[in-house]
Amino acid sequence: MGGSGTAGGGGGSAAPAGGEAEGRAGLTYGIAAYVMWGLVPLFWPLLKPADAGEILAHRMVWSFVFVGLALLALRRWGWVRELAAQPRKLGLLTVAAAVITVNWGLYIWSVNNGHVVEASLGYFINPLVTIALGVLVLKERLRPAQWAAVGIGFAAVVVLAIGYGRPPWISLTLAFSFAVYGLVKKKVNLGGLESLAAETAVQFLPALAYLVLLGSRSELAFGSEGVGHMALLASTGVVTAIPLICFGAAAIRVPLSTLGLLQYLAPIFQFGLGVAYFHEAMTPERWAGFSLVWLALSILTWDALRTARRSRAAIARATEEAAAGAAAGEAGIPLRTPQPTTGEPRG
Repeated sequence: MGGSGTAGGGGGSAAPAGGEAEGRAGLTYGIAAYVMWGLVPLFWPLLKPADAGEILAHRMVWSFVFVGLALLALRRWGWVRELAAQPRKLGLLTVAAAVITVNWGLYIWSVNNGHVVEASLGYFINPLVTIALGVLVLKERLRPAQWAAVGIGFAAVVVLAIGYGRPPWISLTLAFSFAVYGLVKKKVNLGGLESLAAETAVQFLPALAYLVLLGSRSELAFGSEGVGHMALLASTGVVTAIPLICFGAAAIRVPLSTLGLLQYLAPIFQFGLGVAYFHEAMTPERWAGFSLVWLALSILTWDALRTARRSRAAIARATEEAAAGAAAGEAGIPLRTPQPTTGEPRG
């Protein structure tokens, strides 16, 4: 992850665009996207001795280059003129670019400074923060199970604060920045590749200026560690864009409830890498805090799946009733109108 697109909690359902083969392809794309985001902590340490600031700047610059080339190859430029005529959308995309800059930069710093587990926590609690923002900003009403999940998530943060000896600020910043990013993207309503192109276009000149500044101070790692290191820094654009393209391909083929479940793959992989590969310490308090988070997510997922099933059943019933009504009308059978049980007869 560290700046990926993601599905929400999976409360809704989107019908697959094609048949069973399309559904399988969508599931494959979705798994590929979240596994790549989950394994990305293995990539950022390869870019040392470049620091987090330089890696972030390269990610912005090369993402813009890669996505621009992809759009050029696909001849998908019609949206640019339309977007340029909408100042509000341009402003929202600027906000999205600023927020995801914070998210990307902190995530890279966290991985390269021994905080992979705490970073993974940020993406575990992201759905809970997204729900909280929905209540505070969009004035959404929560179901009882969602309230329970948010309450347990808050308790988990308290327990983790005790375990870390401080609030888990890395996790909270990653979760809130990505939740705000998702909220802004929802309002912009632009395709994944196009949105990334617009956001990196905003980031491009400041990032390039920062790299030039580092070069003028002889502090630029790019070019000083050999061709292989230069290629790795340039590949940050590919590492950013490819999972997003896979996610976009999955989003149009599988239900949102499925994407909501798949999104947990990334922090699961990140957590596993932090504990098993990077050997980060897990005290009893941290295990307790993570267990509470996982309990909250289990409740949230159960509630989302139950709601999705009920929605599908209601749609199916409505469709059957409409079909029956149409068939009765064609056969000339009058539909029975329910009589009122109280009050005066209808005129």
